[in-house]
Amino acid sequence: MFADERAQRIIGILTESFFPLLKAGIAFTIPLTLISFVLGLVLAFFVALARISNIKPLVWISGIYVWIFRGTPLLVQLFILFYGLPSVGLTLDPFTAAVIGFTLNKGAYSSEIIRAAILSIPKGQWEAAYSINMTRSQAIRRIILPQAVRVSLPPLGNSFISLVKDTSLAATITVTEMFQKGQQIASVYYEPLWLYIEVAVIYLLFSTVLTWLQSKLERRYERGIAK
Repeated sequence: MFADERAQRIIGILTESFFPLLKAGIAFTIPLTLISFVLGLVLAFFVALARISNIKPLVWISGIYVWIFRGTPLLVQLFILFYGLPSVGLTLDPFTAAVIGFTLNKGAYSSEIIRAAILSIPKGQWEAAYSINMTRSQAIRRIILPQAVRVSLPPLGNSFISLVKDTSLAATITVTEMFQKGQQIASVYYEPLWLYIEVAVIYLLFSTVLTWLQSKLERRYERGIAK
């Protein structure tokens, strides 16, 4: 009897908490992921170009940036932005701090993906572009980038899905995203195991949908190239 009552209680809690958790995921986790990834991708593009340029200061500065943000934990970066900067008079709200932190972190990692994709294009492609009097910027825009996109699409897609899960770290700087919402509900019902499993299932659901969309995008792009 006791086991049946406990099972019914857990089912009731999970049912009641599902939509608040899903709402937090849609209202905070997904927007945080999208904004950070798009900004990070823009940053990564320019960092990648800087790293392959012939301008030594740009190569040096971009290399230092990538070295720092790939070599330090994302959690520490978030803590510096949210808890550390107020000590020097710069206070950020939690969501802004999270966006900046994730953008800088993903920008560093994605820049290496883009840089590797560009460098993977055979040198003959560059030479062919120069042979018809294209400038370096024209060669990159018209010849190199379309091919680099195909190479970089799978790892960038994986990076995006990884970012969805990484946003759970925003709970440590008080962003009310899905994981922190799960913590709040767990503190009320004292059922952390089942509630955290439910949060994990929702993250898994998001990741599964995104993986399916990534697969469809890759197939569509491959068909476009084949034509």
